[in-house]
Amino acid sequence: MSDRHISEHFETLAIHAGNTADPLTGAVVPPIYQVSTYKQDGVGGLRGGYEYSRSGNPTRTALEENLAALEGGRRGFAFASGLAAEDTLLRTLLSPGDHVVIPNDAYGGTFRLFAKVASRWGVEWSVADTSDPSAVRAAMTPRTKAVWVETPSNPLLGITDIAAVAQVAHAGGAKLVVDNTFATPYLQQPLALGADVVVHSLTKYMGGHSDVVGGALIVADEGLGEEIGFHQNSMGAVAGPFDSWLVLRGTKTLAVRMDRHSENATKVADMLSRHPRVSSVLYPGLPEHPGHEVAAKQMRAFGGMISFRVTDGEEAAVSVCDRTQIFTLGESLGGVESLIEHPGRMTHASVAGSLLEVPSDLVRLSVGIENADDLVEDLKQALDK
Repeated sequence: MSDRHISEHFETLAIHAGNTADPLTGAVVPPIYQVSTYKQDGVGGLRGGYEYSRSGNPTRTALEENLAALEGGRRGFAFASGLAAEDTLLRTLLSPGDHVVIPNDAYGGTFRLFAKVASRWGVEWSVADTSDPSAVRAAMTPRTKAVWVETPSNPLLGITDIAAVAQVAHAGGAKLVVDNTFATPYLQQPLALGADVVVHSLTKYMGGHSDVVGGALIVADEGLGEEIGFHQNSMGAVAGPFDSWLVLRGTKTLAVRMDRHSENATKVADMLSRHPRVSSVLYPGLPEHPGHEVAAKQMRAFGGMISFRVTDGEEAAVSVCDRTQIFTLGESLGGVESLIEHPGRMTHASVAGSLLEVPSDLVRLSVGIENADDLVEDLKQALDK
């Protein structure tokens, strides 16, 4: 619906890629095409290529073009959720008997998809510390078809050197999949570093307002894009037009929001690193973070996600979550409002007892765009009570 090459600058692309003015009215925002089917100009005569909204919808097309432009990819695909995108990708890349390397720190829903769903139709998986390329190499087998990476990871904020792991994956004949949800394409562009597929939960920073659920895949290779497009249509877990419109609205302000998220998170992380009731702070922007140098090399800034461990154990961590007043206790992340949660009992309960189990004294923050001083004071009072 527009030329994705209108500019080399992210902020301009975010606002204009996919966002062509409506040809009928001149509306500057793409309409919500709330429609299931389309009048054809004779049998097989598709007007604009549209026949049925599972296969294609103009509002979704606008979003998919926008996503491809922002990630520097050839094709973008929008889904009903991040997990719907992941499931479609697994069915595109894998067959029974194939093997995947997954990170030892990953979103609980991703782990559940591999451990409880994909494994039932014969997909095998191994866990590796993806921050160590040699560990990834050691975990690969002749049947490995994909290496799966989150960077920064959820919830321990681990950092993977995308370019280095891409070399390892490709040397073993595997695709590199990078979940870019925490960083967003504004802070990090995995395809430019050698990844084959980028995954997003659009629910998070891309939507940015805690009012939509969605997912995306973006690819560099047109052939792989054709395969994913076939599976997207065949499986049908597509983003609806209103959800696509909401995410498209969100991406327009992604750059300015991520700047503020990163700025606020830096101030919060600095306070937490000096607080006596915090035993460790996991934020790649801190010089002492083990992945700081790699993150500084491949990211524009360090994002809005922080995890920290408290000195007095699990119950103290839960109490901190209960005592905040500006930080809202809730799952998810990436909205303009700040959120706090206990991963072990909430978002990552599904990994309990596995190699991905998270520390029980861990607290995860999604630092919003409120006044940073207010956020710092809120956490101080929650820790000090």
